[in-house]
Amino acid sequence: MKDKKHVAVIDIGKTNAKLVLVDMFDLREVAVLSQPNPVLPGPPYPHYDTDSLWQFIVGSLKDLQRDLGVDAITITTHGASGALLDGEGGLATPVLDYEYDGPDEIKGEYEVVRPGFAETGSPRLPGGLNLGAQLFWQFRTFPEIRSRTRTIVTYPQYWGWRLTGVAVNEVTSLGCHTDLWCPQERRFSSMVEHEGWLSLMAPLRKASDILGPIKGSIAEQTGLDPATAVYCGLHDSNASLVPHLVFRKAPFSVVSTGTWVISMAIGGRRVPLDPGRDLLINVNAFGDPVPSARFMGGREFERLSEGILPEFTEEDVEEVLQRGAMLLPAVEMRSGPFQGRQMRWTVELSSLTDGQRFVAISFYLALMTSVGLELAGAEGSTVIEGPFVANQAYLEMLAAATGRAVCGVVGTGTSIGASLLTAADSIKPSNDETWVDQFHSAMEPYSRNWHARASE
Repeated sequence: MKDKKHVAVIDIGKTNAKLVLVDMFDLREVAVLSQPNPVLPGPPYPHYDTDSLWQFIVGSLKDLQRDLGVDAITITTHGASGALLDGEGGLATPVLDYEYDGPDEIKGEYEVVRPGFAETGSPRLPGGLNLGAQLFWQFRTFPEIRSRTRTIVTYPQYWGWRLTGVAVNEVTSLGCHTDLWCPQERRFSSMVEHEGWLSLMAPLRKASDILGPIKGSIAEQTGLDPATAVYCGLHDSNASLVPHLVFRKAPFSVVSTGTWVISMAIGGRRVPLDPGRDLLINVNAFGDPVPSARFMGGREFERLSEGILPEFTEEDVEEVLQRGAMLLPAVEMRSGPFQGRQMRWTVELSSLTDGQRFVAISFYLALMTSVGLELAGAEGSTVIEGPFVANQAYLEMLAAATGRAVCGVVGTGTSIGASLLTAADSIKPSNDETWVDQFHSAMEPYSRNWHARASE
């Protein structure tokens, strides 16, 4: 693998899709192309615009090959999604948007058949956030979909199938609150067999496995070498985890920030996980269970900060702390540790400047993260990946709330993590880290006050 310079990472997030070219010699993103990830209204239900995404992927591969060269391809996507393939080389039905609440129409029937949390480590989530609930609803509601379906694949591997024609499944996506996987025993859940889905499940492959070379037609469209290898790929939050599993000594935790903020505890305290607070067991790239907590922090940030700039001063921090200006949970009420709770401000929102509002929002996100880390049994330092790394107010409040050092890491994240699995012999630690272990003295009492009020 020493001659593999550029790896193209197809990174399909819930909000945006990216094609990232990673220089494997110094683990650096040298090109990033992106577009929104739209949801089409139907029929037959809200679904991802896979045709638009495919055009974006092929066009971006062509551009990257022309400008810099592509030596290999891998894939990472959001979780809670899968694709149903027919026997004729296409989709048996569009890929359902997991935020659609259609599966809740027959949730009573689903509760009867789904495995318990003790077997799957998967909490019961609303809408289609459990992939098993999606399949159950699709097959029950649209019998013609069941009759057309020949193969079920997890979402990153759907794109691998489009590129190579090889259909597989992979455990990081199967282990992402799907109800389909038993992480402790590394097998499909009992429901998969009872519902007659086992024969539909594509074979399992490792995230680091090569599926095959790209199809000849894609080589012609993009100018890529027909021998370009496509790797199996993995779930995006677990991609972020890869470099830390290799180089950091447990205990520690990794917080992957994006549309979802997912806190993963490595080597922490053994604690009972409460599925009612959005605690679950993820599965890492090596097949091991990882206690995790989640809330929709990126989505909340977009909603809360609309119309204001991500800027603040030390005076803004002082004012927020002195006034005790707080946002209490929850903004997104259907997920996270405070489900069903209605958000509220402790001060009149109009009394805050834009900078003060940004600080209070950042503190809220940090404190929500701290709740998840505590519930997951996290110990040791906390590593932050993704866009929240750039938010100093978030980092400092998280350090104050947890009483542990926080490290913001730039230059890893999902794309770098996914690329590392194509060249394990080239993995090296990032040198671009910012450690936070000092913070304003008023942050600790602010944190204690917030936790007390959030628990009321």
